Amino acid sequence: MVERITLNFPEGEKVRMLFGPRNEHLKIIERQLNVRIHSKGSEVHIEGENREIAQRTLEQLYLLLSKGYFLASTDVEYAIKIVSGDGTYTLEDIFLDTVFVAKRKVITPKTPNQKAYVEAIRNNPVVIGIGPAGTGKTYLAMAMALDYFTKKEVTRIILTRPAVEAGEKLGFLPGDIQEKVNPYLRPLYDALYDMLDFEQATRLLERNIIEVAPLAFMRGRTLSDAFIILDEAQNTKPEQMKMFLTRMGFGSKMVITGDITQIDLPENTPSGLVEIQYILQGIEGIKFVYFTEQDVVRHPIVQEIIKAYEKAEKRRGENGNCYIQREKEIRKSEKSSRMGSEDIETIRP
Repeated sequence: MVERITLNFPEGEKVRMLFGPRNEHLKIIERQLNVRIHSKGSEVHIEGENREIAQRTLEQLYLLLSKGYFLASTDVEYAIKIVSGDGTYTLEDIFLDTVFVAKRKVITPKTPNQKAYVEAIRNNPVVIGIGPAGTGKTYLAMAMALDYFTKKEVTRIILTRPAVEAGEKLGFLPGDIQEKVNPYLRPLYDALYDMLDFEQATRLLERNIIEVAPLAFMRGRTLSDAFIILDEAQNTKPEQMKMFLTRMGFGSKMVITGDITQIDLPENTPSGLVEIQYILQGIEGIKFVYFTEQDVVRHPIVQEIIKAYEKAEKRRGENGNCYIQREKEIRKSEKSSRMGSEDIETIRP
């Protein structure tokens, strides 16, 4: 006999939102948990090994809807991961933790690590978020900064990045120094304009209440009553990281974010972000939060790309840089082929 779980929800609009357009949300749960879900009216039958996880997911999602949460398809995917986890947080703990109400949406954490990150920022003067691209490190830090400013807990927001060339040369870019470094700061502007109206953001930038500047411009300053975000911190040198950390004044918060797998510094130059993991661990008031590919909130394929690169890095560590070696072999083969062709040309009558 097939074991099944039957759920009965109250009739109404919330059930339609729970199931999703054309039962899309139920189909997501089926795919992710490898279960079978049959619905009739507001009644649901669940079969399969992971039926209890599917049950808890549906029940907790319904509670969210009962509290006015607007459910998107991506939320269902995050919900499954949360419910499948260690039980530290419920969906309400994460999805109803409003970080900032932006112009078009309410910004909340979407994963347990993002929730831990937000709580760490609330409870510590210095927070270091380390993990892959797309995990919300900078975006949530920006949302927290705007929340603190709106509540008058800080008087200004400072956003900074090291101007490190990822394969390009800064000197070849047109304009003065500010115009040269602006492309490196563009992601910070993008996050800002995503959360505020254009006019509001422009006004705050013009009045220097929100300052976006390269890391080099921080030297010699004391930053008090400010929310300070250092993005792309993996590209800081140790002396730059020390300089930045010692800029902190009274009443300020610092959030440092970076991905130690994407370091663009010259070869044999140590990363300040890698170094502080050993120097600052255990200091009260400094909290490290680590993200994984499970926290990626971009297109689902980004998670698979990150996993593929992690596997490649592991193979590279075991076998040396096999990709570079293979590329050298290919180039050598191509060169030999070209030389052979030239020899043939020279002996033709």
